[in-house]
Amino acid sequence: MAQTSPKHVKIVEVGPRDGLQNEKELVPTKAKIELINRLSSTGLTTIEASAFVSPKWVPQMADASDVLAQIERKPHISYPVLTPNMKGLERAIASGVKEIAVFGAASESFSQKNINCSIKESLERFTPVIETAKKADIKVRGYVSCVLGCPYEGNIAPEKVAEVSQDLFDMGCTEISLGDTIGVGTPLSTRRMIEAVTKRVPLEHIAGHYHDTYGQALANIYASWDMGVSVFDTSVAGLGGCPYAKGASGNVATEDVVYMFDGMGVETGVDLKKLVEAAWYIAGVLAKKPNSKLSRVMEISGS
Repeated sequence: MAQTSPKHVKIVEVGPRDGLQNEKELVPTKAKIELINRLSSTGLTTIEASAFVSPKWVPQMADASDVLAQIERKPHISYPVLTPNMKGLERAIASGVKEIAVFGAASESFSQKNINCSIKESLERFTPVIETAKKADIKVRGYVSCVLGCPYEGNIAPEKVAEVSQDLFDMGCTEISLGDTIGVGTPLSTRRMIEAVTKRVPLEHIAGHYHDTYGQALANIYASWDMGVSVFDTSVAGLGGCPYAKGASGNVATEDVVYMFDGMGVETGVDLKKLVEAAWYIAGVLAKKPNSKLSRVMEISGS
């Protein structure tokens, strides 16, 4: 174990937002609320609850206000939401949210094709959102997409990732989540990317968000942890997919990550049995099995 490797890691559960928003069939509001309530009982301290975005573009998140109003909030848990613009922030404030997230990209092509503007323009759009949130004592998290590869440009220079990460950090984001959107990263490319970012953003403000498209997520999480990263985004039951890579399996499953850290003696504070129960609950709602090796094993063994 490297000296910098944390003895405790924070798991940011993104299933209710990043996971469910990719489901084609609309998930009932009651099921979303039940999922978040179940996750709240597992020991998780951060659960990304929803997104205040246009229902036209992301219909799955149209019930964000209802979800936030009806979940059983616990005082020690943060329930952040995605708010890409001022309209979204205003709705979030009205819902009593204490933490929000904005998202940028390290790829110009990805930015243009997904939000129809350059990276610079996207950051300029976030300025009033971040400033207003800070005045309202709301924490802001910054996502950076395509940190290890882009579906349009291929490889992304680590220096570009570092540049965008610093911009978001300087704007007031307290945590920068580095996302391997199409899951092409490997431990070596992950290390190189993090080395570049930590020259501009303090290590304690960095999080890893790795998709498991090529089966590399756990390895990339381990490599990041070995370098001192202590915050990781995961999705219960492996919810979510990547629409930009054929056959993509999407987000890494929370329960698989917790199992790995448990086996390494690294504290997560998460109850694995309750987590697996939550995974099978939402899998039942979606009429499919969890995309998690651990959940399938525990179900098969009757655990």
